[in-house]
Amino acid sequence: MTEKPNIKTLGSLRASGYISKNIKDELRDNLKIKIRNKESVFKGIFGYENTVIPQLEHAILSRHNINLLGLRGQAKTRLARMMTSLLDEWIPLVAGSEINDDPFHPISRYAKELIEKEGDNTPIEWLHRDERFFEKLATPDVTVADLIGDVDPIKAANLKLSYADDRVIHFGMIPRANRCIFVINELPDLQARIQVSLFNILQEGDVQIRGFKVRMPLDIQFVFTANPEDYTNRGSIVTPLKDRIGSQILTHYPENINVAREITNYESSLDSRQKDGVYVPSLAKDLLEQIGFEARESEYVDSKSGVSARMSITAFENLLSTAERRSLLTGDEATSVRLSDFVGVIPAITGKVELVYEGEQEGAEAVAQLLIDNAIRTLFTSYFPKVEKLEKKSIDGPFSQITDWFLEDDGFLEITDESSDESYAKSLNKIYPLDQIIEKYQSDTQSEDILFLKEFILWGLAVNKKLNRERFRTGVFFS
Repeated sequence: MTEKPNIKTLGSLRASGYISKNIKDELRDNLKIKIRNKESVFKGIFGYENTVIPQLEHAILSRHNINLLGLRGQAKTRLARMMTSLLDEWIPLVAGSEINDDPFHPISRYAKELIEKEGDNTPIEWLHRDERFFEKLATPDVTVADLIGDVDPIKAANLKLSYADDRVIHFGMIPRANRCIFVINELPDLQARIQVSLFNILQEGDVQIRGFKVRMPLDIQFVFTANPEDYTNRGSIVTPLKDRIGSQILTHYPENINVAREITNYESSLDSRQKDGVYVPSLAKDLLEQIGFEARESEYVDSKSGVSARMSITAFENLLSTAERRSLLTGDEATSVRLSDFVGVIPAITGKVELVYEGEQEGAEAVAQLLIDNAIRTLFTSYFPKVEKLEKKSIDGPFSQITDWFLEDDGFLEITDESSDESYAKSLNKIYPLDQIIEKYQSDTQSEDILFLKEFILWGLAVNKKLNRERFRTGVFFS
């Protein structure tokens, strides 16, 4: 942050050659500089480079108010917050103004009277761009008074003014956000009569409060966020309001696992002990993201509600915490994530997906386990041959040696949730056909990923009905 300018009066400001701009021109001019310099405006936003971000930049260059339309967990509010980086770092305002009056273009009665009285000695304050962001979550109880303003009887009594005097007005959030970015989240949840009150502000700049028609050309960059109308039953955006919003931009979920992994890695809240003490195989990260893709396609999950990217983020945090807890119990200094640790991500899934009726009948935990199984089934064919449901007994399939191992002397494998790394490795390494399969199909696998891949093969065969898998209270059992 650069130092706050030392200019404290209107005369000094005028002498400095300062030129005031409205907020949409500020955003536009600073964006043009960043585009010319090939600087990224929206750092930490992945997967939108060729879709949402260019459209958002077009809207800013066009000086439009913006509506970001998309399902939950698609970084709509994050995008709006990051627009503050396009504002000038400091702007001057008339000291004591409730609505951030521009000293060169005052709009409130207070600022106009102060400038008329003090002239070049009018005191000036400076506002940093980080303080020029206002946000309001639209809820059914929001009133016109909250957003625009109302008559304040206490102010009228204290100043001994009649209700006919416009000095008794108490300004709402929108006038107080003058020269700022103002975000209304979940716009359809705002009652229709409240949406109507925004018409004039967006189009003409008039603010009407309790019969006072106050001509105030407010200088605001509006950003609205909304879920698609077919999702929310609570309301919709009224057509005339939608008509006054310059650009409507559709957001979307990650289009592939690589982008999803970048988002999860960037957003996860992990301390150094988790990052350094728990190794996560690449396949485990892919599997975690695939669960989200499976959920968005599942017949048990409400597709209109969407599956937030937050699900993968919290699931990843849970996955590492599951492995970390196990290492604390066993005394292992460092450990690696196991596929059986994915039981720890189930609470992150059940809290993030909206189930349809059939899903409710199945039960949230059963659906979560099914999503994990489907993710394993989908990724299995990327690493190993497809498991054929029907194979002739006379012909050995690629996994026959593994199934034969389990048939010999009623072989079985038990992996407990709290087994040490040494015990875990010993259990998997005794199934010698697993080494042959990996050598044949995944010979370039890193040594630290081998155990996870071995367990992945067993789970893959289980979800494809080649092995039995049973979950018991303290672990998993293959036979």
